[in-house]
Amino acid sequence: MDISKVAWTAPGRRLTAAAGSIVGQRYDDNYDVMHLEPGHPLAVVADGMGDGAGSTIAGHTAVEVFLREAAAGDDPSVLRAAVAQAQDAVRRAGSTLSELTGSTLTAFVAAEDGDAAAWIVQLGDSRVYRLRDGLLDLLTSDHTIAWVGILHGWFPAGSPEARAARYRLTRYAGHPDAPEPDLLNVSLRHGDVYLLCTDGVSDQLSYESLTRILATDDPAAAIHTLLDDTLAAGGEDNATAVVIRVEHTA
Repeated sequence: MDISKVAWTAPGRRLTAAAGSIVGQRYDDNYDVMHLEPGHPLAVVADGMGDGAGSTIAGHTAVEVFLREAAAGDDPSVLRAAVAQAQDAVRRAGSTLSELTGSTLTAFVAAEDGDAAAWIVQLGDSRVYRLRDGLLDLLTSDHTIAWVGILHGWFPAGSPEARAARYRLTRYAGHPDAPEPDLLNVSLRHGDVYLLCTDGVSDQLSYESLTRILATDDPAAAIHTLLDDTLAAGGEDNATAVVIRVEHTA
């Protein structure tokens, strides 16, 4: 298991991050994509839709273009434009394929000047959680019919209808209507731990498990445990996670 690690420092703040990804037991290849930017506090995960060439192309294209365009800054207009460019690039890449070309795109982008805040960018059903003072919060919404249906009582969360609706994404990179992402501005408090993950993690590990694992002071150790536990749970999907820990310095 390869785990990437990076530390981002700014006046009064240090962010320590780790990331990892595994194939699991269901697929022969990994259709998830992750990235930790070495010189800038930016992390991205993407989950391709399906298990073909369109899935591979979409995830890598979305992440590559977003990273290039988001390098211009952490302003919300820049981030929306970066997602728009990623949308265009994925649709162009898929125009020559006879299969669905799409992926999720979820990112964490913090300021480099020490400002104690970050932007969450959300498109699809990968997720961002935050552990703060022992409470684990899900900060993002899943852009799926399952999410809408469960919220509005169309069907129970564990029903066959809900399981089928999980695969009906309402927003994703490569969507023909180029939907905009959700943008959420979050504070960065000392001791906060942020988790970005694909559904291969969130669908297989319980809320209690995530809370326990993220409580460690070592993001790399948390990644190792998260991914090992997805295999123990069945490894039914590619699993990818980024863990970011916030420390305030003197």
